Amino acid sequence: MNTAELADHIAADHAMNKSQAKTVVDAVFAAIVAAASKGEEVSLPGFGKFKVAAREARQGRNPATGETIQIAASKKLAFTPAKQVKDAMNPAPASKPAAKAAAKPKAKKA
Repeated sequence: MNTAELADHIAADHAMNKSQAKTVVDAVFAAIVAAASKGEEVSLPGFGKFKVAAREARQGRNPATGETIQIAASKKLAFTPAKQVKDAMNPAPASKPAAKAAAKPKAKKA
């Protein structure tokens, strides 16, 4: 799903036109980016958390030449889904029926 499809979905569900819905979607994304650029965490209960994580400088390789290069330290935006999202993506399997009672040992013949 892309931004336009998300806006279409919101417009259909909330009695607004697509232009208004696109403005809302863009505003939400802009607010997340603005908070992240300040190093703040964005927590959306029931959905998840966006958190800024630091990436240390490291060595890498230029795939074309094989030359070792230095990759600068940077920041990334990490997302951790809420439990409700994880549960929706990975529904629990149907519970198994109770195992049959252990069979009683047969009586020995005398």
